[in-house]
Amino acid sequence: MLEPTDAMILLVPVLPIAIWAALSDLKRMKIPNASVLAMAAVWPLLGWYVSPTLTVWAWGFALMAIVFVAGFLMYLTGTFGAGDAKFAAAMAGLFVGGNIGEILLIIFLCMVGALVVHRLLRSIPWVRNATPDWESWTKRRYFPFGLALSAIVIVYLLAVIWPQG
Repeated sequence: MLEPTDAMILLVPVLPIAIWAALSDLKRMKIPNASVLAMAAVWPLLGWYVSPTLTVWAWGFALMAIVFVAGFLMYLTGTFGAGDAKFAAAMAGLFVGGNIGEILLIIFLCMVGALVVHRLLRSIPWVRNATPDWESWTKRRYFPFGLALSAIVIVYLLAVIWPQG
């Protein structure tokens, strides 16, 4: 499990990368490979510093591989976009050692929250007028899942930082 200081260290590079991925997905319905690579670099570069042992750090890479395979299978079924699968795998190492119940709750809340916020914002005329070129407003069947993925990693790190009681 991450300590609050460790989560703050990770949040510094993760926050701008996650915002970049979310905004790109909202605008173009694509998560740039450069943002995926940037997120994937966070664990190899900082994971060793925040991990208590080399084994935990290595498990972060294993988790990234597992999520990549799962994401690829979901992509093959049309459930997930390729960029979503890659971005989810890139951020997966950050969750190693976390409480699975808390992580699943954050995933659920962020997925539902991102969907509700996206649908609400696209129904507000002044928001649509301020962002007329965003493809996510007009693609009714699709959802910019990069918004939810970015929220998941940010909320998780903030939950670790936030005082517990």
